[in-house]
Amino acid sequence: MALMITDDCINCDVCEPECPNEAIYEGEEIYEIDPSKCTECVGHYDEPQCQLVCPVDCIPLDPNNAETQDELQEKYERLTAN
Repeated sequence: MALMITDDCINCDVCEPECPNEAIYEGEEIYEIDPSKCTECVGHYDEPQCQLVCPVDCIPLDPNNAETQDELQEKYERLTAN
């Protein structure tokens, strides 16, 4: 499942640089996550780095983008293919 950023985001800028897939970007009002790039850090880390650094806990799983661990791994491999 990709992650999402809720309206509780305070635009503190700490999540964006932590994303190894560059899936997090500054939206019109709050930061947003591109679900086509988000792998929940599968392939890079054991835990989603953005969730670890978020001071307001506003980065839950996105119920509209459900994915299995295998699907996340496949997405990681596609994104990092040379």
